[in-house]
Amino acid sequence: MSVNDLLQPHILLLAPLIVYAAYVVFGISGFGSTLVAVPLLAHLFPLKFVVPFFVIVDCVGALGMGFRLRSDIMKAEIRLLIPFMVTGILCGVYVLKHVPPELLIGLLGIFVVFFGASYVIKRGKGFPLPVWAGAPIGVIGGATSAVFGIGGPIYVFFLAGRQGTPTQIRATMPAIFSLTTIARIVLFALAGLYSPAALVAAAACIPVMLLGVWTGHRLHLSLSRDTVIRFMGGMLILSGLSLIVRALS
Repeated sequence: MSVNDLLQPHILLLAPLIVYAAYVVFGISGFGSTLVAVPLLAHLFPLKFVVPFFVIVDCVGALGMGFRLRSDIMKAEIRLLIPFMVTGILCGVYVLKHVPPELLIGLLGIFVVFFGASYVIKRGKGFPLPVWAGAPIGVIGGATSAVFGIGGPIYVFFLAGRQGTPTQIRATMPAIFSLTTIARIVLFALAGLYSPAALVAAAACIPVMLLGVWTGHRLHLSLSRDTVIRFMGGMLILSGLSLIVRALS
């Protein structure tokens, strides 16, 4: 895509609205920006354009949110995930570069719907998971985050399974995103996936992202624990269904 392509009226109208809504969700739950934004932005741009530019926006948002909530971060779980996430990201960048990612979107959508339903039903407690589950979950989360820009549901599944509270999960997810987005930006750049249009799109979306995070944070302060839990699960179900519909279309 060229910079001029970004100036089409429907893109100027819809893209900021999508980014704003995605970061309202992020401000409320600590994750979900890519779940909301990537499937919708992919209707406006090619997926190989969306993922690299949106990861820059996500990096800025995650760094700010993670710093604000750092006291509740689940540090032991992050240390466990890091080496496996890196492995998954390396694999995912190769897949994004060489394989049509639409082939895998349907399966990801099914997983997201399944997790969202379990989160609503079990009120955010998740399925108990052993420590060793961090290895496959880290690899899968790293790979899907590189291919689709979507790794949040997988990491939330792990953190909830490790008995993390909604407050801990909300704090830990931005910390995970900070690490993974920096790694992905470097690897995407080395893989030649950044164009001038992608950088312009990222820069234009950052002010909208900041407004969305601010709005979401204010909404989070006024919502009850059960409302936040059910909102997170419902958001996952809707996003997963969106991915499934897109894979079938």
